[in-house]
Amino acid sequence: MKTAHDHRDRPFHKLLLVAAAATFTLAQAHSQTTTPPSPQPVAPMAAAAHPSFAVAAIKLHDPASRHQGFNTHGERFTIQNQTISGLLQFAWSIHHLQIVDAPDWLFHTAFDIDGKTDTPGEPNLRQQQEMIQKLLADRFQLHFHREKRPLSVYAIHVAKGGPKLTPAANPDAQPDQNAEGHGAEITQIYTGASIPDLILGMQFFLDRPLVDQTGLTGRYDMRLRYTYDLSATTDPNAPPGIFTAIQEQLGLKLDPVKAPTDVFVIDHVEQPSEN
Repeated sequence: MKTAHDHRDRPFHKLLLVAAAATFTLAQAHSQTTTPPSPQPVAPMAAAAHPSFAVAAIKLHDPASRHQGFNTHGERFTIQNQTISGLLQFAWSIHHLQIVDAPDWLFHTAFDIDGKTDTPGEPNLRQQQEMIQKLLADRFQLHFHREKRPLSVYAIHVAKGGPKLTPAANPDAQPDQNAEGHGAEITQIYTGASIPDLILGMQFFLDRPLVDQTGLTGRYDMRLRYTYDLSATTDPNAPPGIFTAIQEQLGLKLDPVKAPTDVFVIDHVEQPSEN
């Protein structure tokens, strides 16, 4: 079993849900454990497909289990130790502060889900998001509406001097992220990623939502090395904190502002019966 300090060779979407299951600080995300993907790669699902779960067994997560994560292999789709808040964040690319009027259990009760897709092939990131959206509506009876509310956010925009982004070497491939951590240091490598893909990954580790104000529409290969908790290291050669690293290494800047932001107002949600 790998600990969450060893994220190497794990696809972008699989890393995200490991982060989603933590309580949304990077140090806590890295304290979790997960089962590593081991099967051989399979053919991707047709890009135009709109898959659902053909079957899905849902049960409360055993708190004695250290298994956590998200894995797909062909038609098999398993999710371990995930709250509904985490699934909402992943499925709609939002921050947990954008979920309002929700019952307390939505943020704290964790589930395991073991299912199969109704479409051959391995779903890509967008297809997995769609599958989880449908599952939440069908099995958890999730109903919500969207509103604009003023929230404290980080506006991400191009820093003075311009972006330091390399155009994707393979812009037609699905976005991927590999990452590894050592102590308080983490290195994330994005390939074929858009700015929204970067935001989807980064806002799990920040204390407020990210809003894209870059105007950048391309896909990029990016490498970001930073110290997620400067108080946890005494190494004088440690990389900078995340805000400095984003500016120095990517040519982007995060500014704290208050702005009208989409929120998901929970109208109804239920805990499913175990099966």
